[in-house]
Amino acid sequence: MPSSVRLSFIGVILCLTAVLAASGDDGISPSNYTAPGTFPTSVYAQYYNSPTATSAQVQPVISDPVTHEIFPLRLTDPNNIPQNDTTDPHPLPPKASSSKILQQAIAQIQSIAKNPTFGNNTCARCQASLEVAKFVALAAPEEGSELAVQLCELFSYSSTCANTYSRLAIGNILTQVASLADVGGYDGQLLCHEFLSLCPLPPTSPLNLTDWFAKPKPNPLPPSKQPSGKRLKVLHISDFHIDARYATGAEANCTLGQCCRANAFNTKSPDSPLFPAPRFGAYSFDAPYALILSVLQAIPAVAGTEETGFAFTLFTGDMLTHDSENQQSRAFTEYSEVVLYDLFKRLLGPGPVYATLGNHDSYNQDLAAPYAMEGELGKQFDWLYDHVSALWRHQHWLPEASIEMARLHYSAYMVKRVDGLRIISLNTNLWYRSNYFNYINSSHPDTSGILRFLTDELQDAEDAGDRVWIMGHVLSGWDGTNPLLNPTNLFYQIVDRFSPHVIANIFWGHTHEDQMSIFYANNGTEMNAQTAQTLAWIGPSVTPLTNLNSGFRVYEVDSSTFEVLDAHTWQSSVNDFPSLDSQLQYGPTYNYEYNTRKTYGGNITWGDQDPLNATWWHLVTEQMEIDPSLVQTFNTYQGKSSVLTPPCTGDCIPAKICYIRSGSASIAQENCIQGYGSVQ
Repeated sequence: MPSSVRLSFIGVILCLTAVLAASGDDGISPSNYTAPGTFPTSVYAQYYNSPTATSAQVQPVISDPVTHEIFPLRLTDPNNIPQNDTTDPHPLPPKASSSKILQQAIAQIQSIAKNPTFGNNTCARCQASLEVAKFVALAAPEEGSELAVQLCELFSYSSTCANTYSRLAIGNILTQVASLADVGGYDGQLLCHEFLSLCPLPPTSPLNLTDWFAKPKPNPLPPSKQPSGKRLKVLHISDFHIDARYATGAEANCTLGQCCRANAFNTKSPDSPLFPAPRFGAYSFDAPYALILSVLQAIPAVAGTEETGFAFTLFTGDMLTHDSENQQSRAFTEYSEVVLYDLFKRLLGPGPVYATLGNHDSYNQDLAAPYAMEGELGKQFDWLYDHVSALWRHQHWLPEASIEMARLHYSAYMVKRVDGLRIISLNTNLWYRSNYFNYINSSHPDTSGILRFLTDELQDAEDAGDRVWIMGHVLSGWDGTNPLLNPTNLFYQIVDRFSPHVIANIFWGHTHEDQMSIFYANNGTEMNAQTAQTLAWIGPSVTPLTNLNSGFRVYEVDSSTFEVLDAHTWQSSVNDFPSLDSQLQYGPTYNYEYNTRKTYGGNITWGDQDPLNATWWHLVTEQMEIDPSLVQTFNTYQGKSSVLTPPCTGDCIPAKICYIRSGSASIAQENCIQGYGSVQ
């Protein structure tokens, strides 16, 4: 964008925000912001369509600063959505020799013989079927995807078998996993549990920490850093899920497939939409360009950072829309990365953005292959890590050492800021339950080596006397339904070892909801205010999907201890979006939703300058046990005050308290009533 256009755009934003209530220099005052009703056309230099037309979402001409290629309109054209990425299929595993087939046959028969669940039951049948698939993957890998498609159709697992399991979607991925997993043992049982519900959940594997830590935990702990009294403003944004294919006015209540698309329809009214998709979005769909620009205009205005920017921003992942596998591609992934990182840079101010990859930020979605896989298989996502790290370099968000670290460590990195805080970003697809690659050697808690990387970085921080924030996308605990047991069990022990003197806070996204998890000493065997050590904040999403309002959070952080002293959350009511289509003066309003300290700390004895740490949050959960209405308040804010959030009564109340106290999937699965984790 020419400098004159950029300055003009910034000037418009400043004029629009000048009427808002001013924020104090050292804190954040409750304030609201209403975005313009028309799209700020000066944000992009060129468009494929008219950016002034409100009947359609904008289609800006986007250039990749890394490859210098212009993304074509056909990538995002809502009227012609591509069905398969034909240029970037994942590689197949190499064919096995006859001797390797024999070795694997013997090894798998031994695994089946030792498996106590084997017998005349669904679990045994599932694992035996995986054995057949394994030998197809080894002997004839080119037939692996076809086997998956035909089995899917035979057993009616899906109505989109060919699109989902072809070699152009995830067929090749399943072939890789089948060829390498111990399908007769723990891997197979876990696969049959997670994806087919045919096996019981295998227990958390015994954890051997001998020689895992280079040094024992200091006893006594080193003296705590003294508060500076100076507060930093830190932004936490998550789960944008930009939908560049969103078709304003299309059927938002469609019968089949993806709604808010030009070809979507409801069988009760095939020629006329029953619920025309509002231009700023709807409860059941991802965020169109109009909503993305609205929230990014609102954030600096309500936080009072138009002139200064934030000290820094945490983006906990998920850029792509929830399109089906066959409508995604490498190019579509790169397009979303380029668009959002560029907008963050231009609209959030000069502070760096520390980003992490979400499960929807890879192609195929959810996936990250461990480097331990043989040959090119372990490198099949290098294109992704190369691209995002190059974009972070382009935006000047990370030093060169961190860029190179990210390129070589699944996009994970450590950056040491000049103020002394270290931020460690992890690729948590490596413990996500939907990542098929995690089912290879799944009894091992760290096949990828990402937790070895984390441990070594934390040890360096402890040796230097530095404080650390950890960030990632997929949470490690809450109700335990998103991550796998074994890696998050190890993660919990790592957090225990380096808390509270090194790890100050942890930040996740993924659920789209406003949540948190407390980590306790000794694997949570005793949960009280004295054993509470570290807190994980789970940030609200910008996307409304599903049945949620759009939101974000700003933290006030002590510049020496890097503890969170206060937190402020804003939301925009998606229920109001349809009414905005009848005029052009106003866009979505982001309202101040709540102040964390005031909302939950009314009956807790706590100093005004004391941090909202794990101890404080445990005391909050004790108040929830005394006053269940506080759980209902939490439940309301979990959905960002959506009108569609169901009430929390009965077993939901102790369940929510238990989730807050669960930092690992193992603890949640063992301790908590299941079924109340989400308000969607």
